[in-house]
Amino acid sequence: MYHKGDLKVLLTHGYFIADDPKEQVIMRPYVPLGILYISSYLEQNNVAHEVFDATFSSKKEQLEFIESYQPDYIGIYVNLMTKVNVLEIITTVKKHPALKNIPIILGGPEVRNHVNAFLNHGADIIVLGEGEITFYEVITSLQQKNDLFQVAGISYKINNEIFTTQPREKIKDLDVLGFPNRKKVNLQLYLDAWKKHHGKNAISISTMRGCPYTCKWCSRAVYGLSYRRRSPAKVVEEMLHIKNTYQPDSLWFVDDVFTVSHKWMEEFADLVEQHNVQLPFECITRADRLNEHVLALLQRSGCFRVWIGAESGSQKIIDAMDRRVDVEQVREMIRLAKKYNIETGTFIMLGYPGEDEKDIEETIHHLKSSNPDYFTITVAYPIKGTELYAEVEENFTTQINWETSSDRDIKFKRTYPERYYKFAVSHVVNEVNYFKHHQIKYKVKSILAKSGMWMSRTLLS
Repeated sequence: MYHKGDLKVLLTHGYFIADDPKEQVIMRPYVPLGILYISSYLEQNNVAHEVFDATFSSKKEQLEFIESYQPDYIGIYVNLMTKVNVLEIITTVKKHPALKNIPIILGGPEVRNHVNAFLNHGADIIVLGEGEITFYEVITSLQQKNDLFQVAGISYKINNEIFTTQPREKIKDLDVLGFPNRKKVNLQLYLDAWKKHHGKNAISISTMRGCPYTCKWCSRAVYGLSYRRRSPAKVVEEMLHIKNTYQPDSLWFVDDVFTVSHKWMEEFADLVEQHNVQLPFECITRADRLNEHVLALLQRSGCFRVWIGAESGSQKIIDAMDRRVDVEQVREMIRLAKKYNIETGTFIMLGYPGEDEKDIEETIHHLKSSNPDYFTITVAYPIKGTELYAEVEENFTTQINWETSSDRDIKFKRTYPERYYKFAVSHVVNEVNYFKHHQIKYKVKSILAKSGMWMSRTLLS
């Protein structure tokens, strides 16, 4: 007879901050909300389990924990950054005499478009999409020795043949899910790291799943092209819980477009005030989902910083990305946010297909004109499963080893040689910093970087 108390489950991931020099400088770690939502669902269903949070730990300590806990099933979250580490974890477990027979179940945004590769590497089951219900059904089916093909939304391998079951319907009412099971991790480590490096800490929180927009470079591997949201009442209830339990300095809403629904925002702002839970927070949104009314709602709710996506200052490139936003509106909303004493940040992407030097200069003009408080820059890379990947796949210039690299390492034929973009990033950063701070060192660096762009373009092409 099967009893839930007969099994033990381990949830973990492959992110180790000690292995990430860039993050050690940035030091803005967040708890792994995905597996904490699964933990909450397992707890609701009385499944004994533990979470090994690898963030502030090591691979050696992770293995020692698995050895001591001896779980019946191991669930591992995988994203672009952690894939290589997760593959190493799989290999280590499968070669371990005492652990090799433990089924390994993978989920997260990286698995859907690499199902065969993960299964051939040693993973036993792949969860496609949202993990809470699927993961629970997988482990109960395995425990009861039922046919896995009855579980929707998974892929698995039997006798060298890979099977994929019918797609699982998305969870319509997110309010049925419990809060992320934060007590399963040492949250104080995160709070202390933030406090030490930034003077104040932050806790992440999610209100929605999916995104209704169609940006070509953005992966929708888990939630698809959808928009589902928890009720404002549930979100405020979680904020109260966080405030009373952890007393954080701020919150970080991880949603792709926090202000997508103005009706939701109005109710949210009212409830925040009603329950006196104005925790300072920052969020991400789009310029076309902002206006004076929404900015006033953000201010009322406690928002101290809003990140407004732009990606480029060139309308040509924004249109090529299928961003469906007007660059002038982005500038207007960045400027308008300051009227409500809300700091602004924006994201810039260089090296998108079709971008030329004129577009890069337009991006510099955009950053000077809008003058956000913060901006980040990445060089575009194609993630498998996205429209961008499909568009540039035939122009890949490198063959990467899947087991030792990620999509970030993919090189493709751009307008200019690869080396050009290292100088382009430096040129943009220093030119904008000179505009902001009027320090000659930034102008010198900008000129030198522009020279590097010219040499890369003319001598290496």
